[in-house]
Amino acid sequence: MPAPELPDRAVVDLLGLVALGELLAFERMAVDARLAPDLRRRAALGEMAAAEIANYRRLADRLAALGVPPDDAMAPYAGPVQAYHDSTEPRDWAEAVTKAYVGDAITDDFVREIATTLAEPDRQLVLDVLHDSSYADFAVAEIRAAVAADPRVAGRLSMWARRLVGEALSQAGRVVAAERGAFTALGAQVDVPGLFRRLTEAHTARMAAAGLNN
Repeated sequence: MPAPELPDRAVVDLLGLVALGELLAFERMAVDARLAPDLRRRAALGEMAAAEIANYRRLADRLAALGVPPDDAMAPYAGPVQAYHDSTEPRDWAEAVTKAYVGDAITDDFVREIATTLAEPDRQLVLDVLHDSSYADFAVAEIRAAVAADPRVAGRLSMWARRLVGEALSQAGRVVAAERGAFTALGAQVDVPGLFRRLTEAHTARMAAAGLNN
C-alpha cells in the first residue's frame, strides 16, 4: 500500500530533524574520536563522522531544493536534540561507542517509523542516510572487547545504556508532541504507544547482542 502524501511542511519538518541529527552526530563523533585508545579506532570513528556530515549535506541540499534554508528547518528541534547530547556526554571510549550504538540506533528506529509517512523520493532519502550494519558491528565489537578486558565494565555500560535509552525516548516524546506537520501526521497514522513499545523491544535485542543487561 503506497504511503499517503503529506503536505510539504511535513516533509520539511522531518528532513530538518534528520539533518540536525546528522550534523550533531558528526560533531559528537569528531570529538569522541579523541577518546579512542589507538589510532586505528580513532580513524574508524573519524570515518563514521565523515559519513555523518556527508549525510547532512544530502539532506541540506534537498531542503534547499524545496526552497527552505536548512538552518530554518533544523531550528525547531535544536532544543530537544542538543539536550539529549548535553545530558549524555561519554566519559571514556567504552561509553562513547555505547552511545553511538544504543543512542543512534534508537534514534534511527524512530526516524524509520516516521519515514513511512513520507512519499518518494523523500522517504528513500531518509532511509538512505541512516546508519548501516557496519556501524553497529564496530560498536558491538568494541563493547564486547571492553567487557572481556574487564568484566566489571558490563554493569557500568548496562546502566549507561539504560540512561541513554531513557533520555532518547524522552526527547523523542517531546518531538512527537510538538506542533509540527510531520509529527501531527505521525500521530494520526501510527500507533504511537506501539511505536515506543517497538523502540524498546529493539533496544532490548541490541543490548543482548552487545552482551549487556537490559
